[in-house]
Amino acid sequence: MTKFALFALDTDKTLAMAVAGLLRVALSPQEYRKFEDGEFKIRSLTEVRGQDVFVLFGLQGEDGRSAAEKLCELLFFVGALKDDGALRVTAVVPYLSFARKDRRTKPHDPVTMRYVAQLFDAMRIDRIICMDAHNISAFQNAFRCETVHLDAQALFARQFAAKFGDSPLTVVSPDLGGEKRAELFRQRLEGLVARPIAKAFMDKHRSEGRVASHIFAGDVKDRISIVLDDLISGGGTMARAAVACRDHGAKGVHVAATHGVFSSGAGQVLQDAPIDEIVITDTIPCPSGVATALGERLAVVGVAPLLAEAIRRCHEGGSLSDLVENGP
Repeated sequence: MTKFALFALDTDKTLAMAVAGLLRVALSPQEYRKFEDGEFKIRSLTEVRGQDVFVLFGLQGEDGRSAAEKLCELLFFVGALKDDGALRVTAVVPYLSFARKDRRTKPHDPVTMRYVAQLFDAMRIDRIICMDAHNISAFQNAFRCETVHLDAQALFARQFAAKFGDSPLTVVSPDLGGEKRAELFRQRLEGLVARPIAKAFMDKHRSEGRVASHIFAGDVKDRISIVLDDLISGGGTMARAAVACRDHGAKGVHVAATHGVFSSGAGQVLQDAPIDEIVITDTIPCPSGVATALGERLAVVGVAPLLAEAIRRCHEGGSLSDLVENGP
């Protein structure tokens, strides 16, 4: 493989080190300095002129660094790399913040997905690699640069296909917004197990910011339900879906989500929910409190092979379609 530079800006470099190991490269060094007034600077400590550069950085909020602060860090660092003559800069963003607001649902709403894309365009970014954006169409339409959208569906499908053998299954979308995602996953899993898989969905009605009621449709009776979503934040959506599946006769409930955002209180909400297993990926480091609360019910699937292969193919000009469809 020809030479390229790989930077990692996350505080927790576990995922980045795994990606670098698979690519057989060392992470390029950078200097991070925070000033007394809260401002900061990040600069490369290696020459990038004429190089293909990849910057791996999840944009979830963390202790001491908000999602907004991390977004600025990435933008400023990319700008500095372009100013230093980098031939091409790719942002590898396992979790893309501000992507959930991709359209106006109320008067005067911001469309933060589009605003984030405009900021990336202003920094002259060449490509963005993202894992399971909240709305793939909005993600692809917002950015003018090349977009590579990866998902964990192939990883989840292989895991569940091996786990459940000949058991009757139903794939459940916890809301109508995720129905297309769940249907694509159902078809993929159905192809792996070579037998029909049922589907179900929920929809919820909100009043003054709270869920006031919901509807449930689909066949889950005496079946194992797999509830699929792109992320878990407060845990309430998954907990309600699990209760609905049990109320309609589900034999077991397993939930899967690419991003374990896990906001405050999520561990307790999920601990109390009638869920047999929660499967996430390591796009976001799992908070220790959540891991403790869920114990053996929590399973984490690694995405380093997927990200590493995407980087390799982008650098070498290889095809991404097979990787997107079938995983690494």
